[in-house]
Amino acid sequence: MMYLGYNIYPYWQSLLNSFGMGLKQIDHGSREYQQMVSLRNTILRQPLGLSFTQDELEKEKNDILIAAFDDDEMLGCCMLTPINQQTLRVRQMAVQNNLQGKGIGASLMSFIENIARDKGYRNLMMHARNTAIGFYEKFGYKVSGTEFLEVGIPHHVMEKNL
Repeated sequence: MMYLGYNIYPYWQSLLNSFGMGLKQIDHGSREYQQMVSLRNTILRQPLGLSFTQDELEKEKNDILIAAFDDDEMLGCCMLTPINQQTLRVRQMAVQNNLQGKGIGASLMSFIENIARDKGYRNLMMHARNTAIGFYEKFGYKVSGTEFLEVGIPHHVMEKNL
């Protein structure tokens, strides 16, 4: 992983090894998926007074579901939704509040980019909360278009060519 011209992957990897963290793709409807829904609900929905509907969760069946674990504890997660044959949308990035800023999100980003490349995708895009734009810019994502509201808070589309 390059940041300002420096390879920081060894730094993140050593930090994450101290957690004993593993990254993996999980199955919709599994026990791990239920953990994912719970984490996303806690981090992304409850603070806004929202919850998931059954229809929303059902639509995730075809998504690529990714999570970071320490043994059986989910530390962070995100999902990739196919937009077309070349583009995936990064969605629902969430890391436990007490672990934010410790490299888990960075490892998830690196992992999903590798998965996307391995599956033949050339682009990633997302609807990023304005408060997260700086995080995604560190990984080469660029703001595209104007600000819009989603779930009642400001967002921007961000994109990256892989």
